[in-house]
Amino acid sequence: MKNYILSVCMVFAFAKAVTAQDTKANKLLSEVAQKFKSYDNVAFTYKGNFRNPKTGTDMDVKGDAKMSGKKYNVNFLGTTYIFDGEKQYAINPEDEQVTISKVNKDGSEMITPSNILTFYEKGYSKKWDIIQNEGGRKIQFIKLTPIKSASEYKSILLGIDVNTKHIYKAIIKENSGTTATFTLKSLKTNEPLPKNSFNFDPASYKNWVIQEMN
Repeated sequence: MKNYILSVCMVFAFAKAVTAQDTKANKLLSEVAQKFKSYDNVAFTYKGNFRNPKTGTDMDVKGDAKMSGKKYNVNFLGTTYIFDGEKQYAINPEDEQVTISKVNKDGSEMITPSNILTFYEKGYSKKWDIIQNEGGRKIQFIKLTPIKSASEYKSILLGIDVNTKHIYKAIIKENSGTTATFTLKSLKTNEPLPKNSFNFDPASYKNWVIQEMN
């Protein structure tokens, strides 16, 4: 009986500790989101890697992005994605093709160009994880687990720079076996952006295939 009571107390203490850690995780991510939303605009560069031992995939990528509110201009794998607040324009120079579509606003937990710095606010449980020193930066990791069982993501480790309260790294594990890692290379905030940063001008793409998805 004594051992049983002790076990119950230990479980209760562990549950309280987990709750405290989850509270810390939510608090830190809330601070990160609030800081990001306080900027009129951000511009950043990144490097990344996609790895899947099952398929033999090991691919490095790099790109850049500009964001202001819901609008964005993102370069990813050679394609430029522009969102003007209403429609997304995927500009593929290799195929000389532009695909116009509406952005999905179904509230899913999918990571997209429009929510890449705030996707963690909804659809995930959050837990305090390890802290590491990376290149002189103190990075606190938060583990995110999708609430929906149908998610294509298994888990996400989000690394936060403790000093700047900016996202520094994301390690995304998919159920397919792919691990995608993204690391921030540079970040600028509230700097003047070209007026056409989030506008699509069809006159610049004469003789290209331009198709609009329903």
